[in-house]
Amino acid sequence: MTVSVWLSLVLVCMLGAMSPGPSLVVMVRHSLAGGRLHGIVAAWAHALGVGLYAVITLLGLAVILKESPMAFQIIAYAGAGYLAWLGIKSLQSKGGVAAKLESGEKTTLLEAARDGAMISVLNPKLALFFLALFSQFVAVGTDVFSRSVIVATPLVIDGLWYTIVALVLSSSRMLDTLKRRAVWIDKFCGIVLIGLAIRVVVTL
Repeated sequence: MTVSVWLSLVLVCMLGAMSPGPSLVVMVRHSLAGGRLHGIVAAWAHALGVGLYAVITLLGLAVILKESPMAFQIIAYAGAGYLAWLGIKSLQSKGGVAAKLESGEKTTLLEAARDGAMISVLNPKLALFFLALFSQFVAVGTDVFSRSVIVATPLVIDGLWYTIVALVLSSSRMLDTLKRRAVWIDKFCGIVLIGLAIRVVVTL
């Protein structure tokens, strides 16, 4: 794999990671409710999910997924269900950002890791991303080193991006500002998550 090809992969992965979506909403919730460490744990759990899709694509399993609409629909509906569940939790503000900031309660690291991993593994957008774009780069790298780089690149970029998000949101100045708007953040996150879930179902 040449440097120019790798830089193209980096650019595509950066655009994919920075694209607003349900993953960003989950990172915001855990960075606010749990703090910096929880946001970082959620970020790298999410990155492992991204790495899982990269490995699946690399092994050729993405071809099976592409040729089996039923398998893809199962993943998509499961993802929509998880998004809707997170959205309902936010709207109810039970265990959400508003309740935890007001009471001083923190989410556990296990909860942060769970949500971070699940929101990536059950996100059909990631499946489409790797099927449509990432598979093109897989064909370029045939040796072990190139394949390792292909898998590591999206994983590291995703983890670093959401780590930056967690660091920014968990700063004391930012946290004080957001605490005053915690209830509205909960409601907004809930509406966005449910809207994304509906969009997934409608577009299937």
